[in-house]
Formats: sequence, structure tokens, C-alpha cells
Amino acid sequence: MKHDLQSIFDALLEGVIVLDAEGKVDFLNSEASRLVGSSNEVLPGKRLDETLGADHPLCLILDRVRRSGRASIHDEVEFPRRQIPPIPVDVAASTIGDGGHGTSGFAISIRDRSAARTLREEISERERQESYGHIAAGIAHEVKNPLGGIRGAAELLGFAATEGRGRKAAGLIVGEGDRISGLVDELMVFARGDELQLEWLNVHRSLDSLLDLLELERGYEDIEIERAYDPSLPEILADAARLQQVFLNLARNAMQAMETTGGTLVLRTGMTLEHRIVGPDGRPQPTIRVTFEDSGPGIPVEIRSRLSTPFFTTKKKGTGLGLSMARHWIRRHGGRLRIQSTEGEGTRIHVDLPLQPPVEESPR
Repeated sequence: MKHDLQSIFDALLEGVIVLDAEGKVDFLNSEASRLVGSSNEVLPGKRLDETLGADHPLCLILDRVRRSGRASIHDEVEFPRRQIPPIPVDVAASTIGDGGHGTSGFAISIRDRSAARTLREEISERERQESYGHIAAGIAHEVKNPLGGIRGAAELLGFAATEGRGRKAAGLIVGEGDRISGLVDELMVFARGDELQLEWLNVHRSLDSLLDLLELERGYEDIEIERAYDPSLPEILADAARLQQVFLNLARNAMQAMETTGGTLVLRTGMTLEHRIVGPDGRPQPTIRVTFEDSGPGIPVEIRSRLSTPFFTTKKKGTGLGLSMARHWIRRHGGRLRIQSTEGEGTRIHVDLPLQPPVEESPR
């Protein structure tokens, strides 16, 4: 009967932990073991605070329940895990009565909320990208036509100028007008919805070719590049030029973050089983992950939410469109881009892509 009960609880999507009155683990299922990061063969018979640490969020919640004698429910508690980012979970903890004679133990249920959080972030990002498209269309209409007139007038002034200073000023006006026009053209990517030119693509070849390009650029001599490729990675159906543009922007951003201090850039590929991309039919799809991992200074917390905003940049010579355009093209491929950063330790950018983009992007 005990074996059958364990099998039943192991089939649940929620983690379940049962403790005795002293806080020792009597029972837990496999999902609970995964979320707390400890084997279900190690925890039983041990106090939870001795195994996880007294400052672990689960132990703090349990202590609150023990002192109050009342149930406690918490949403999206950050569970720390070894060598990987924390995971958000919902926690419900309550006492187990012993027939009116006090508390005989505690019951805890925990549910992984990382998929729900990722979905919220993706919806929010999609809405932002769509709003950028509307803004871009408006800017193009209001700016491009006057720019054409300004450029034409400046050229006439240059031709009519009798001295070098006047011709130089007219040339500056033409040059700056062309620069603004180019920025508007880049921003129009969000509004046009250009078709993807799909072909079967070897991701490793694409990454190797962009590294060849970066080796020709100056300023990266103190940066070491490591390739951690999964040799079994299958080809994907994608727009080679667009993905090359995305990968080049991400790799260049990582190397620029280490330009003054030096460091290591790791390019990692593989199939991902956690939080696979969900297709139009609602089913998880085979998903590859490309990770750009640098050992730079990391990204300050206060600016992370603004990283994908067009024209926001912390660089002296940046336009602020690189990351927002990268998100746009990854989304057009049915994928997602996630940023994980720790100040003083570095940044990881994960690009998740389905083996094939959504039906509407497939070649006719």
C-alpha cells in the first residue's frame, strides 16, 4: 500500500512534503524533491532546516506555521538552487491535527510557477513589440517626409555655398538626416512584418561564422571564447540571415561588456527539456537552446526591465535597437529570449528556438 501511495503522489504535478511534529521529513514525492533540490532518498528522517538551511524560504514558512498554528499560503516564493537560477513556487503549509490533542505534524504543498511566469513575460513582451510596431509606423509617417525635404534643401544649400564652411555645414545636415532616416528604417522592422526566408540551418556553422567576424574586430584580444556545442543538435528551419544578425548582436554585446576587463565568452548549445516552447496546438515542441554566457560585470537590476526598449542604451556609440530587434526576430521564429544576470558575476542570454517556426511562418 505504501508503494502504491508513493506512486500516486509521484504522479502529481504538485510537490508534497509531510513532516512530523519535530520537523523531520516523513514523506515527499518526486516533484517536491526536484523543487527543493534534494533527493527523496536523502531527506526522509531528517529535519528540513538541517538539510536545506534555516534561512531557506520553506523553513521560514514552516516556522511561521509552527508558531502560529495556522495555515500559511505564499505566492511565487523564490526557491534557491545550486548553480542555477532560483525557481518561483507557490507554497501552502498547514498543521496536521492528532484528534484534538495538538499537532502531530505538518503538510506542505509546493507548485512550480516558472512556466506561468515565463508565459506572463512572453505576453508582456509580445504586447510591447506590437506597440513598437504602431509607434514605428507613426514615426515613419511623421518623420520620413520632412527629412526628405530637409535633405533636399541642404543639398541645394551645399551647391549654392561659395565657401567651404557653408558646404561643410550642408554636408553635416545631409549626413545627420541620412542617419535619422536609417534609424527610422531600422525601427520600421517592428511594423513591416517582413517574411522570413526559411531554410534548414546548422546553428553551429552560423555561430562559428559570426565568431570569425568578431575575431577581425579590434578590442577583444583579452577575451577568451569557448564553444560548448552539443554535437547531436539537429538542424532547424530558420532565416539564416536574421538569426546571424541576432547571434552577432548578442555575442558582440557580451564581448563589449568584457572589453576593458577581459574575460570569457561561452557559447553553449543543446536541446532543452525544461519549459519547452508551446506550439499553436498547445503542445510542447522540440526546442533548442543557444546560450551566450559572459564573465563581465553583469547588468544592474535597475535597468534590466528597460533592456528591450528601443533606443535605450548604456553604450556611448549604441543606437539601443540591437536587443529589441533580437527579441523581435526570435519571436518571429516562434522562440523566446531570456536574460539572467548577476552583478559582479556575468550575464547569460538564452535563446530558445523550435525546430520549426509556427505554421504561418513556414515556407509556402
